[in-house]
Amino acid sequence: MTKSKQIVVIGGSAAGPKAAARARRLDQHADITIIQKDPDLSMASCGYPYYVGAFFEDRNLLISAGPGTVRNAAYYKQTKAIKAVVNTEVTGIDRIQKQITCRNLASGEIEVLPYDRLIIATGSVAKIPTVPGKSLDGIRTLKTMEDVDYLKAVCVEKKVKQAAIIGGGLIGVEVCEALAKMGIEVTIVEFLPQILAFLDWQLAKLVENYIASQGVRIITGNGLSAFLGDEGALRAVKLSDGTEIPCALAVAAVGVGPNVDLARQAGLDIGVHGGIIVDPYMQTSDPDIYAVGDCTEQYHLLTCKPTIAPLGDLANLEGRVAGENAVLGNEVTFPGTVQSGICKVFEYAAGSTGLSETAARASHFGEITTVVIAGLDKPGFMNGQMMVSKMVVETQSQRIIGFQCIGAGDVAKQVTQAAIAIQAKMTVGELVNLDLPYAPPFSPAIDNFIACAHVIENKLKGRLIGLPAEEVKARIDRGEKPYLLDVRSPEEFAGMRIGIGETLVPLGTLRARLSELPQDKQTEIIAYCKVSLRAYEAALILAAHGWTNVKVMEGGVTAWPYTREK
Repeated sequence: MTKSKQIVVIGGSAAGPKAAARARRLDQHADITIIQKDPDLSMASCGYPYYVGAFFEDRNLLISAGPGTVRNAAYYKQTKAIKAVVNTEVTGIDRIQKQITCRNLASGEIEVLPYDRLIIATGSVAKIPTVPGKSLDGIRTLKTMEDVDYLKAVCVEKKVKQAAIIGGGLIGVEVCEALAKMGIEVTIVEFLPQILAFLDWQLAKLVENYIASQGVRIITGNGLSAFLGDEGALRAVKLSDGTEIPCALAVAAVGVGPNVDLARQAGLDIGVHGGIIVDPYMQTSDPDIYAVGDCTEQYHLLTCKPTIAPLGDLANLEGRVAGENAVLGNEVTFPGTVQSGICKVFEYAAGSTGLSETAARASHFGEITTVVIAGLDKPGFMNGQMMVSKMVVETQSQRIIGFQCIGAGDVAKQVTQAAIAIQAKMTVGELVNLDLPYAPPFSPAIDNFIACAHVIENKLKGRLIGLPAEEVKARIDRGEKPYLLDVRSPEEFAGMRIGIGETLVPLGTLRARLSELPQDKQTEIIAYCKVSLRAYEAALILAAHGWTNVKVMEGGVTAWPYTREK
């Protein structure tokens, strides 16, 4: 009789249980054990901010396979025939004897478990700024169920009136919404010049403006220098410039790092970003050991370099690959990531996939072409919501390598389409006629993503000379005096305008009023409207009448990230 394979999984959050479940489905006779340091298993950690913010009230939903089905040790034993051991820490890996040593955290009991294949899924460790006062009561991360329970109690008890969030990344803005929704006055402190570093500055600034409109204070370009307290409890955070922000709660959301202590002690290869090195089979430098999830480095499909991508969906995909290979041999691969991500920010969403313009220009790609557009996610008569999108294209190949989208519309749909296009190595020419489903309740006749491809095609063919809002503002700040042409209606102009010295000439009157424009046909004219579709038409009209230096401000008034006159 063939001996059953002994599969041991270290880590019971996302990637580990997925690997164990996949292994079981493909081998009903394997002996599979999960060792989990925490008391809970298979936690939906991406849902933590939404439980804190009372989007749902049942804590068990964070650890449930379905209504009334908690993913505990009994569930894994009865449903999947997997032994799951919680509150137990693995203290060592003996690669020669092919066994692990673990310690029960309650009893102190030591146990040694042999393995044929070992899967390491030890996840990540939350970073806490190493500044004075970091041990004060009131300082938390949002990494564990213990953190969740603490923050939930803060919100329910309503004893905390002011909170500071250190870090303006994905977790920071999600926690910001949760706390603000529960009536807490929130300040986000971000060391970088912008929040949400996966976005380019313009789109990040638009999100920042929106968050501020919801009553949240945002401070960028200023770091944390100390936590201040009285009698062991937090009372304020002090910033690098000396500013003190009163608060009884501070949430450190400055990122996570791979948890690789076990792997390093076992002599496994560690990469340049501090994660475990794995091949496409999720196999480590030891052929009998696989590693998955946040503790690993992933291959970036665009930069062709290792990267860190601590995302729940990737953890599950990697776990599926490792679980299959652990029982069947190396048959399937995880090709890598383009680092797609999205977050909810009050009634906005912010998402990206592939490379930002900043990252693309810093990589091996040559000339880069970008465009920013604004538009509705579906027709206005179907209550369409506005979005601002940015596409990044490698100019020579015209291959799309990045996409960002923010706004109140269906951002997830746009980013999803872009992620598929990037991984399929599609070019602009292939995108412009992409056959997507259309009906007014779901999208405009030309979907926003395809419209973005249309605009960048016009740029690539020289039919449109576009300027981002940042460049327009920079020219004004430098004292340059382009002729700024607003081609919206008088009603739109009266209701909202930028106030940068623009002249209103509605598109419908433009042909009849050409004599009012600068008669030196080489004068730089920058046209815009609400989203700059009419501005593009205006530019074509002016070009047809001899003006040779006409540009369009991309995204129009909607994508203007600076202060407006009204």
